[in-house]
Amino acid sequence: MHTHTLTQLSAALATGQVSSVELTQHYLDRIQQLDPQFNSFITLDAERSLAEARAADARRAAGHAGPLTGIPLAHKDIYVAEGWRSTCGSRMLENFVSPYDATVVARCKDAGMVTLGKLNCDEFAMGSSNENSHFGPVKNPWDTQAVPGGSSGGSAAAVAARLTPIATGTDTGGSIRQPASFCGITGIKPTYGVVSRYGMVAYASSFDQGGPMARSAEDCAHLLNVIAGFDERDSTSLQRPAEDYTRELNQPLAGLRIGLPKEYFGDGLDSEVAATVQAAVEQFRQLGATVKDVSLPRTRMAIPTYYILAPAEASSNLSRFDGVRYGHRAAEYGDLADMYERSRSEGFGAEVKRRILTGTYVLSHGYYDAYYIKAQKVRRLIADDFQRAFADCDVIMGPAAPTAAFDLGSRSNDPLQMYLEDVYTLSPNLAGLPAMSIPAGFNRAGRPIGLQVIGNYFSEARMLGLAHQFQLNSDWHQQQPGSLA
Repeated sequence: MHTHTLTQLSAALATGQVSSVELTQHYLDRIQQLDPQFNSFITLDAERSLAEARAADARRAAGHAGPLTGIPLAHKDIYVAEGWRSTCGSRMLENFVSPYDATVVARCKDAGMVTLGKLNCDEFAMGSSNENSHFGPVKNPWDTQAVPGGSSGGSAAAVAARLTPIATGTDTGGSIRQPASFCGITGIKPTYGVVSRYGMVAYASSFDQGGPMARSAEDCAHLLNVIAGFDERDSTSLQRPAEDYTRELNQPLAGLRIGLPKEYFGDGLDSEVAATVQAAVEQFRQLGATVKDVSLPRTRMAIPTYYILAPAEASSNLSRFDGVRYGHRAAEYGDLADMYERSRSEGFGAEVKRRILTGTYVLSHGYYDAYYIKAQKVRRLIADDFQRAFADCDVIMGPAAPTAAFDLGSRSNDPLQMYLEDVYTLSPNLAGLPAMSIPAGFNRAGRPIGLQVIGNYFSEARMLGLAHQFQLNSDWHQQQPGSLA
């Protein structure tokens, strides 16, 4: 059953071909058997998962089932879930059990979906390789010597390894799209504010956005139908009419205007990635789209702008983890100040400390105007670049990352080189735009390469539709790592 799509699994559940308990047990068995080599899960609770599956079967028998009732999924461990250990990949929250559900988790429960477990991620979602987790690095199912990408690396690896049919992720600067690219799956970051951030532990509040990660665009559309929507508990949630994100899956591509930013195809882009992206764009052309060159001139400013603003917000958000009310507290300390210092020094990893220090610096007196305010102005200019480009095209396409997955440990001692991996994914987050990655091919080493699609605000349905049409005419998304049964 693990080879089936979400639509196929839903049909099998509806006809009684399989029960949710049987399906859930099947995935739990696969996780038990295969995940020790990938380390994609942090927390499992088979008894709790099977209880949810029994409830889903009862709901279906009573005639109250929805399209995804009984479908298993797993959540990135940045979302809190009632009764589940919710760690954010950090020692700081290693033993924290949440008393409530994030809105995303609650909406999946309301739809009758079954939680398989909590997925590994870079600590507090800070990273591009999933090597920053307190619970150890996640390994790429296509090549266990390679990173899966980050910070949603556990989500991407679990879907790629067929350990879950679908997963949730979060994207602050590319953390859905880059791991989706590295692991050969589909992932979409919606427009900022479309998916509630309530219960999503904050990294950078004006950037963070949740979204689905699955094998196909069609599967992502079905989960986005569940998790999207206004939430009065989230002050950044957008109050808009409900959408059906599957509504354009069968729309032809005739008339679609694709923009190719010249800034996305310059120095630093791996030649195999460039060739793969160009081949994918050519396939869209053959399906009826037109292609033209566009310019996003401030792309080069995205990395410095993001790495001023996001750490500044992280510095503020993570100040709540002080060892007083919850989270890690040092075993020995002298006074209150010593307790804060020791607890935070022990509880946070190196990358989190680096970003807190950077953020505190740019917010400090004498540097706030020079760095933070100036970066906010550049952020506005980057958003304006996109609007000018969208006057001439419907979507923008390019690479999701400058390379395919790199080797574990190869960039651990070079933070700047790691940050450069985000060069193509940061700008949509700075502008609050929807963006996604879809599988487009492999390099000579057999590592996946993703095509990034960026849309204008609230164009998720159109993006998912064009991605679905591409996937109807290609099989990159159907490939699976050869070592898997």
